[in-house]
Amino acid sequence: MAVVEVRGLTKRFDGTGAAAVDGIDIASRDGEFLVLLGPSGCGKTTLLRMIGGLEPPTAGDILIGGRVVTDLPPRARQIAMVFQSYALYPHMSVKDNIAFPLKAANMPKAAQQERIAWAAGILGIDHLLGRKPRQLSGGQRQRVALARALVREPNVFLLDEPLSNLDAQRRASARDELQQFQRRVATTTIYVTHDQVEAMGMGDRIAVMEQGHIRQLGPPQEIYDEPADTFVATFVGSPPMNLVPDPAAGDLLGFRPEHFQPAAADGVNGAARFPFHVHRMEYLGAERLLYGEVGEAKVIARFPVTVPIPVEPGATAEFAVPLRHLKRFDAKTGLRRPARSVS
Repeated sequence: MAVVEVRGLTKRFDGTGAAAVDGIDIASRDGEFLVLLGPSGCGKTTLLRMIGGLEPPTAGDILIGGRVVTDLPPRARQIAMVFQSYALYPHMSVKDNIAFPLKAANMPKAAQQERIAWAAGILGIDHLLGRKPRQLSGGQRQRVALARALVREPNVFLLDEPLSNLDAQRRASARDELQQFQRRVATTTIYVTHDQVEAMGMGDRIAVMEQGHIRQLGPPQEIYDEPADTFVATFVGSPPMNLVPDPAAGDLLGFRPEHFQPAAADGVNGAARFPFHVHRMEYLGAERLLYGEVGEAKVIARFPVTVPIPVEPGATAEFAVPLRHLKRFDAKTGLRRPARSVS
């Protein structure tokens, strides 16, 4: 296990003025599952590739286990990477794919067999060792790629959207398998995704990235409940946080859809009140969403299906948000105001 640390890490590609990664400082914790979350083009994969030694930084340093590895090749960093494509050799069996890095390291055959059996057992692919990649499902290929990385006994796993090729149903079970695997081997893991469900469900901590910067770093619940700025507030959460202008203060008031309740409901004393004009309702099985407006701001309210809808589409009703759930953001900078300023 090892801590991964980057200091002032910057990457500018030839012919462009903007930095893909702009002076990032971040450190993992030993054995944690750290997620880099952000939209396409935010720099998360570039950051991962620099940590892995596949992309040279323009400036800054990379440390793994306290050792500066900035100028070392990937093989000298004691890391293992799993890519979106899995990069399996189609002409080789599963067993030979897993064995490839061991053969490259000239490990004795007996030790190779022992290591392969160990990794295949952990990932539950013992029965697949004689098959070729084309005979495997997407989830099985993912586990083979993980086994090939695991046999190297790396200090750090770097995973670049390894579940993105799976369908929705398989992705849900693969998230659980991957998280259990990481807990079992207790190896520091840095995981790139644009999928907030993956990030929230798997990460010990999440680094939310945008335009080459880290907007916020923290546990999933903190990222969701206490967003640092309007980008995090609207990127994390589905539906996203509502933002309503407060013209008197020049701020934006933020609240999650589940906290937007009828003003007459129980438990909304000490609340900010808004006239909510409802346009339509969306039924999602366990819950319903109301879409509408507060003034000119688009707003969404979320209700469990067991709770009666208090207003029909086309009508306006008074809704409220308990003050403890109301966040205030600077309308110009997007930064979160201190909690005491919410009123």
